[in-house]
Amino acid sequence: MSVSIEAAPHWEQIGARKREALAASIPEEWRIPADLLPPASQDDVTTWPETSGWFTEDELAITQQTAADLVAQLVTGKLTAEDVTRAFCKRAAAAHQLTNCLSETCFDRAIATARARDEHFARTGKPVGALHGLPISLKDNFHLRGLDATVGFSSHVGDAAEDDAALAKLLEDAGAVFYVKTNVPTAMMIAETVNNVFGRTLNPRNRKTTSGGSSGGESALIVMKGSPLGVGSDIGGSLRIPAACTGIFTIRPSFGRFPVRNCRSGMPGQEAVASVNGPMARTLADVEFYSKTVIDSQPWLYDAKCVPLAWRPAQLPQKLKIAVMWNDGMVRPTPPVARALRDTVAKLKAAGHEIIDWDPSDQKEGAILLGRMFVADGGKAIRHELGRTGEPFRPEMQAYEEATELGTWEMWKLHGERTEYQNRYLDRWNAAGIDAILCPTIPFPTVKSTTFKHVAYTGVFNVLDYSAVSFATGHHVDKSIDGLDGTYEPLSDTCKAVNEEFDVDLLDGLPVSLQLVARRLEEEKVLAISQRVLDTLSE
Repeated sequence: MSVSIEAAPHWEQIGARKREALAASIPEEWRIPADLLPPASQDDVTTWPETSGWFTEDELAITQQTAADLVAQLVTGKLTAEDVTRAFCKRAAAAHQLTNCLSETCFDRAIATARARDEHFARTGKPVGALHGLPISLKDNFHLRGLDATVGFSSHVGDAAEDDAALAKLLEDAGAVFYVKTNVPTAMMIAETVNNVFGRTLNPRNRKTTSGGSSGGESALIVMKGSPLGVGSDIGGSLRIPAACTGIFTIRPSFGRFPVRNCRSGMPGQEAVASVNGPMARTLADVEFYSKTVIDSQPWLYDAKCVPLAWRPAQLPQKLKIAVMWNDGMVRPTPPVARALRDTVAKLKAAGHEIIDWDPSDQKEGAILLGRMFVADGGKAIRHELGRTGEPFRPEMQAYEEATELGTWEMWKLHGERTEYQNRYLDRWNAAGIDAILCPTIPFPTVKSTTFKHVAYTGVFNVLDYSAVSFATGHHVDKSIDGLDGTYEPLSDTCKAVNEEFDVDLLDGLPVSLQLVARRLEEEKVLAISQRVLDTLSE
């Protein structure tokens, strides 16, 4: 007697079925009519919602507002949670059809939650909490009951969560409404958002370019105003890189400020460099509003890994001392980023702040440490998940495919190197007496899809576990002045490739971001400094 054992579904079949299910989850009334779809050749689709005629005036009025403005009206009953939620559900559906930014929808849950918020307000005259009725989008790795968290692996399709992540519970307790989750790269370990399940997320400002990774689904959705406020995660730049690629705002907090319990990791158990989560929004004020709301909700009661540290309003000196890292010693920033950095420094000096140069000589060691910690398991965690369905390594993950596993003793030594590096950096910081470091977030505004290189500007600060903000400077690429000139000298082969591949014509008009970094657990301070810099830039 022979027993037939059905082979596991092939990864391609799994992905195709998942994509079909995602498309089918969008109600017919939120599917863009074929005659209104922008042509595939239209690179910038950010203005399509306002010009298409498909959205009502009320839907546009709601979705154009910031999170803080929406909450101010929701908590007073000027807007209903259901109206706001339906508007963002429709706009998120549109954003997905134009940029492929979603991984899951839960529209029924969202509308039911919104109605419950409205019923509570009608009955009591009071909001549920500080986020009453506010739709918040979540990156794919946050568990929401009944939904997958594939983190880009076909092996996780159909493995629906039984409970919500701790952060989701905290946000829902504060009144938030969940309606979508957003796309990520495989294992969340690629600086562009692409995987074998959902495919590639495009940058809505220019669909030939990347929205960054690994929180690139969030950045694309937020730029399309399909979310007033989203939550991503960051282990090597995964909040700051997509924020910079799309010209929005984010904070990478130190580990322990925001809860990480019951989130899915692409490399579970990897704690040599901590993964954190944080907000992404179109304004710095919304990033601060979210951060204060989460910390005021006592996240240490939701997650044992959170530190019981209350929100501490920053008291800044009138004159800041800021160190400028013009380059990281490995890759020079491309012309528009270098120009934005020069202009920002000039305005800070003119405003009376003290500016010093930051020696980048330690950055390369930090970048190497990051890379060694990422592949310390020899790529086994990723290989195991891929192997379950026969899914191949993506070309962007060559380092994981070729890595050699470290033994326990070797890993302990690596931890020791990391700690020594952290302490040496702290000593340098203290000796300089600085408030923050100002530097690029990435060497370019964004890049053509498939060509992203160099995450060291962000990743080194993950090794240090420093608080860091990526902010839009108000500068934009200008092809008339931002071409590579004859004085450029590369610092490395990667530097040469980054600058030679810089396409000023492709990127013309796109926003330019920079990064501000403070020490560990100085979220309040780095947000306050960022606001001071933005105020200076606007004068």
